[in-house]
Amino acid sequence: MATSRLSVTEVRAAFVSAGPRQRRALIVEYVEDPRSQVQQIRRSAVAKCVAEDAERKRLRRLYALEKDLRRQGFAVVAGVDEVGRGALAGPLTSAAVVLPDRPRIDGLDDSKKLTPRRRADVASRVFDVAVCASIAHVTPEEIDAMGMGPALRLAMSRALAGLALSPDHVVIDGLPVGVAPGETAVVGGDAKVAAIAAASVIAKVTRDSLMVELEESVPGFGFAENKGYSTADHLSAIDLLGPSRVHRRSFAPCGGTLRLFDVDELEPPSQPDVDSEQDSPPAG
Repeated sequence: MATSRLSVTEVRAAFVSAGPRQRRALIVEYVEDPRSQVQQIRRSAVAKCVAEDAERKRLRRLYALEKDLRRQGFAVVAGVDEVGRGALAGPLTSAAVVLPDRPRIDGLDDSKKLTPRRRADVASRVFDVAVCASIAHVTPEEIDAMGMGPALRLAMSRALAGLALSPDHVVIDGLPVGVAPGETAVVGGDAKVAAIAAASVIAKVTRDSLMVELEESVPGFGFAENKGYSTADHLSAIDLLGPSRVHRRSFAPCGGTLRLFDVDELEPPSQPDVDSEQDSPPAG
């Protein structure tokens, strides 16, 4: 490409349409171009390359455990996670996902670190890429009848049973649950292991959608906003209206004795969802 023959607009178009390798070549090609606008285009391209390199390294770490388990001879490695453990209403939802090593899912991360819009995008990509995936629920009535520990194991067992392939190793977020003979528990696994992150994303997107639907059939509790968690408005609504058919009656705010902090919920129930219009998720 003869740099002297291209206008700034044409140079910008060349950078925009270039793939990663072509972009790096253009960065080198235009390093001595005297035009300030071209240099600004180069700097933006350099920043994009740096971000892409960082994402590749992050994904390499995210997929590392599954890759190591496959090297040990485990052909089908499933990641499992759940959402809704500390909610006052709605189901406990678990997902199980088996991912291939390639292609890797750009932006895959702990669901709590993603905006709703990014979660939806990543969830769609998970379903496109996954070898197999399954989602299962445990109802409020079942939670009340058996308690949270057994309900958690039941939700994960149902999700694993729904997979098209039978996993020979399972990786879960948090502490050991005993949901499978071959099980690896990783504290903070939804931010450290790709299949767990994928499970966390599709479980949250699915459960959030269910709670939005419940807003229509069980109005007055703000489920579309609070997703069943113990926000101030939700607690006020329970005081005013009493618990609904989808509330967990064993929890203290709904008339039971189980306190929220006894549930050992890893997602702060009062933490608001990230603004869906943000393009970049906040840290934490």
